[in-house]
Amino acid sequence: MNARWQRAVVLGSWLAWIAWMAWQWPRSPAHALAGWALAWVAYGLVQALPFIFMWRVNRREPVPRPGLAQLLRAWAAEALQACVVFGWRQPFCEHAGPDWLPEPSPQGQAARRGVVLLHGFLCNRGFWLPWMRMLRARGHAYVALTLEPAFGSIDDYAPDIDAAVRRVTAATGMPPVIIGHSMGGLAARAWLRAYAGLGNEKAGTADAEAVERRVHRIITLGSPHGGTWSARFSAADNARQMRLGSAWLRALQRQEPASRGALFTCWYSNCDSVVFPARTATLPGADNRLVPGVAHLQMAFHAPLVQACLELLDA
Repeated sequence: MNARWQRAVVLGSWLAWIAWMAWQWPRSPAHALAGWALAWVAYGLVQALPFIFMWRVNRREPVPRPGLAQLLRAWAAEALQACVVFGWRQPFCEHAGPDWLPEPSPQGQAARRGVVLLHGFLCNRGFWLPWMRMLRARGHAYVALTLEPAFGSIDDYAPDIDAAVRRVTAATGMPPVIIGHSMGGLAARAWLRAYAGLGNEKAGTADAEAVERRVHRIITLGSPHGGTWSARFSAADNARQMRLGSAWLRALQRQEPASRGALFTCWYSNCDSVVFPARTATLPGADNRLVPGVAHLQMAFHAPLVQACLELLDA
């Protein structure tokens, strides 16, 4: 569903630009180009507004305050990534990279651990296209899901995640690593609660053993584990679940064993203009890793962070 409306937005924008140029160019090329430039300025300002909110909300956070140059670099990177992700990969490349599940070796086990990729809010599996190419080149089996319904409850995604985990495990003979960007990290936690373990605060060793049989590790990139201030601007079911202090998040936290965080590596940033306050992208007991100066979409494609994730896959 996300791909359809994103295609409509992109094609509508191009038609509007063509109509504007056709109307204005014969009258004044300067006016035609000025209108085109103004549209890009407006786009940049729209991208800048969340950074202003983030900077104000993060003032009391225990993370380094980004300087102006760092904020500007993050804003420019996010604006560029938004163009690529929402203007090309997701509208037109959702199915360009099929899942890759190679046949097991004669010994019944693949050479490398597999991966399940979970995207965030307003996204689809096309988000992961660069990852798909990279994982296949390195010999990692993978399944990239489009989480549907797009605006439904995060709990609704658990059955599809469970099926993906089973497929990757069957292909490799090993429990996979789950990598979730933004909402995808919460979807992984909802799957854990529903399928992977005992899923309550009294569970102990039995829960840890059950989880280890299903998933090797969960890596989250800018996931709002504690909710996010920006979720207040959407009335979608999954957005309401991601609001700061939401009833859904409180219930999820209560039902997770204290040891559950040790399964996670959580990347977070002081320049994430979607998930803030910054601490909300961390989990108690997790391997929480700050990546300074990196924006929300940028986080999934930031070369040092991607390399660190690949090292975790090989660990």
